Amino acid sequence: MSVESMPEPGTTATGITEPGMNGPRRSGKGRRRKARSGRSKALLVTAWTAAGVVVLGGVGAGYVYFKLNGNLKSVDINQALGSERPVKVDNGSENVLVLGSDTRSGSNKKLGGGTDDGSARSDTAMIIHVYEGHKKASVVSIPRDTLIDRPKCTDTRGNTYPAASGVMFNSAYSTGGAACAVKTVESLTGIRMDHYLEVDFSGFQKLIDDLGGVTVTTTKKIEDSDSHLNLKAGTHTLDGKQALGLVRTRHGVGDGSDLGRIQLQQAFIKALVDQVKHVGLLTSPKKLYDLADTATKAVTADSDLGSVNSLMDFVDGLKGISSSHMKMVTMPVRYDPADPNRVVVAKAKAEQVWTALKNDRPIPASATKGTATGQAKGVVTAS
Repeated sequence: MSVESMPEPGTTATGITEPGMNGPRRSGKGRRRKARSGRSKALLVTAWTAAGVVVLGGVGAGYVYFKLNGNLKSVDINQALGSERPVKVDNGSENVLVLGSDTRSGSNKKLGGGTDDGSARSDTAMIIHVYEGHKKASVVSIPRDTLIDRPKCTDTRGNTYPAASGVMFNSAYSTGGAACAVKTVESLTGIRMDHYLEVDFSGFQKLIDDLGGVTVTTTKKIEDSDSHLNLKAGTHTLDGKQALGLVRTRHGVGDGSDLGRIQLQQAFIKALVDQVKHVGLLTSPKKLYDLADTATKAVTADSDLGSVNSLMDFVDGLKGISSSHMKMVTMPVRYDPADPNRVVVAKAKAEQVWTALKNDRPIPASATKGTATGQAKGVVTAS
């Protein structure tokens, strides 16, 4: 019996409402103090690998389906947010909020060096806009250090949190979990998020190891003791630990800011997407299963994607998108004059980005020209 022929079991929505921590601060203009841990782990490759489950058939398919389905965690975003949301644009495009979460428990405690208190924070946030036809996408990274006005929100357990002004963007997740993060992004952009995906960084590390590593080229030496990373200039096949170090580092390259780290993350994701598309998954059923098992354990999705069948259908629509058809930008920001350790939204330029996505159009180059950068662009490239 094939996977597609099996009935889809119901899934139970779970709330993710652990308190988080504020990010590192920089003292003095142009300089940042040492980050406490700087964990950032992106990410969307989990969805691409989960698509491979569709080829699993034969006698064991029933067990495999229920095993992988049981791995998935889901959150009912729609119920928590209710009807006061941006209107869904019915033009064939989709908007997905992807968060990299730092759940400080279990294996994540060992990786992050935190206490096993079950708390969580989100250091990585990306809006993925999949254009009509699902042949290309734009990815907009939102810096965690951005000062924003957080709206009143309700989490998936029914707890309500008051609005707050001038707080860091990542406080939305640490305050009210996934639902408040989505509410904040929708308030910030005026764009409805059709889906939500969250990946924890211990799962990210194991996923890279299961893939056999990811090959990148560094144009400069990257050395950061905080992220346990020491790479000479040249081509490297990064294992899971090194890959996690690369997407975490903010001191090894650029100006030591979160903006520089985002540039490294974006370059790594492009390399990762291309490698996943060309890895020989179909020649090794065991490798395929190991990847799917890891991916489904690492991901939390909105309830519409909270089953293997739903996730596979969604991902199947993305498989035609290669890195050459992904435009990756950072939300237009400028350094806060009152605190150079923080950034604020460059509203006029950011509006160009949101308007383009609402109308399913490419993001214009003018939207990001002259905005704050992390000075790490081009340091890492796909090989």
